[in-house]
Amino acid sequence: MKKATRQAYGEALEKLGHENKSVVVLDADLAGSTKTSIFKKSFPERFFDMGIAEAGMVDTAAGLAHTGKIPFASTFAIFGAGRAFEQVRQSMAYQKANVKLVTTHGGISVGEDGGSHQAIEDIAIMRAIPNMTVILPADATETEKVINAIAEYEGPVYVRLSRMNTEILFDDNYKFEIGKGNVLEEGSDITIIAMGIMVEEALKAQKVLKKKGISAAVINMASVKPIDKNLIVEYAKKTKAILTVEEHSYVGGLYGAVAEVIVKNAPVKMDFVAMNDSFGKSGKPADLLNHFNLTADAIVEKAVNLLK
Repeated sequence: MKKATRQAYGEALEKLGHENKSVVVLDADLAGSTKTSIFKKSFPERFFDMGIAEAGMVDTAAGLAHTGKIPFASTFAIFGAGRAFEQVRQSMAYQKANVKLVTTHGGISVGEDGGSHQAIEDIAIMRAIPNMTVILPADATETEKVINAIAEYEGPVYVRLSRMNTEILFDDNYKFEIGKGNVLEEGSDITIIAMGIMVEEALKAQKVLKKKGISAAVINMASVKPIDKNLIVEYAKKTKAILTVEEHSYVGGLYGAVAEVIVKNAPVKMDFVAMNDSFGKSGKPADLLNHFNLTADAIVEKAVNLLK
């Protein structure tokens, strides 16, 4: 079964609206695409369409947070992390405002919208901001868990979701915790650490590697900041190499976050499967992922070479 994480977000938000009267939602004229329209339909008096004014949306969300509300503000990742950066930094993070900036259409899987609308640097931008929590769920199930978790968490949060339908990897028993990674497969030769929609590709690659006689551990690192340092160090010592996998530039993303932990605590061979410091292109999502080598095959190739 497939479902887009943005769809799961809209459904989780609407459910949360019934459970918590303090939840309010803001959107920058994209409610149909971000799926906040689902919340709007049930709670029109708690929904604010801010128009094409992302900076104003973030400032307003911060103001609402200071009155005791729990604002979820949404737009595309390229606008939330880019156009509203100053407001995210000053009004959200600097003030430690309890705003949840949940963006959709992240990465190159946005597809035909092209390189101008494909956020491949948003994680690096958000991760560099003090006080900011940064999360990328892997599937629809984890997205719902994330939304519930950040509603309970006090402080600014950035969540990146995707546009395309992806496989549901986890059942309702799956547990998400801010600051913790999840070991999906055990292994002794190499550790694959993935986030977002690339977790599915990492799991596919693990099966291929197993047939090749390579034992690969797979970790879903949805919480990029804070990151699970203890788990990374444990597997850096347990296996011979670490391979990070992300639909994001390797500069400042998951690769950078993991490398920062490794270099200080447990140096080991590393490589990445990621956007190689380039912008995206216009095309069908599957074709783009293949073009930029964000596939299970690419993971297998990098893993084999890393272990040579």
